[in-house]
Amino acid sequence: MPSIKSVCVYCGSSNRVDPKFLDAATELGRLMGAAGLKLIYGGGRVGLMGRVADGVLATGGSVVGIIPGHLHAREVAHPGVSELLVVETMHERKQLMAEQADAFVVLPGGYGTLDEMFEIITWRQLGLHDKPLVLVDLFGYWTPLAQLLDTIIDTGFAQPESRQLYHTVSSIAEILPALAEAQPSRIAVETKWM
Repeated sequence: MPSIKSVCVYCGSSNRVDPKFLDAATELGRLMGAAGLKLIYGGGRVGLMGRVADGVLATGGSVVGIIPGHLHAREVAHPGVSELLVVETMHERKQLMAEQADAFVVLPGGYGTLDEMFEIITWRQLGLHDKPLVLVDLFGYWTPLAQLLDTIIDTGFAQPESRQLYHTVSSIAEILPALAEAQPSRIAVETKWM
């Protein structure tokens, strides 16, 4: 994976989820660390966020956490990350995460994860970046979302080529190969409005 050196992982920050999701996040972190990929993430120590960071750190890998001051003040920041950047706003956090990453991975999560995923897909659609994005449909978690995305395309609110903006896999083991095989988007920005 020569062109991808850092991966931004969007995922949930809740510990109140089925342990299989937490274990999967740890597995992703270990695979990333073993592959020499730097983790760029939201800086938290809780939920899948904390577990993916722990997995990278367990292999001696590098982790950059980016967290807004109001969350850092609540003591949810991960104390063991390689680098913790404290920013003013959520908008600044998302911008910096996007700038520092060569690719994006979306694990299961809640409203914040959806916000991050839709923003980064939209930015790719608008030509603001052309970095690969992998949506990880663990245990069928994102299946209803995939159906919604198909409905958006089928009803004409997005072009069929929009499916090229992201790649969907169903297991942790498929993520790194999907990133390695990712192709640049071949969507002309102008077609968004036609």
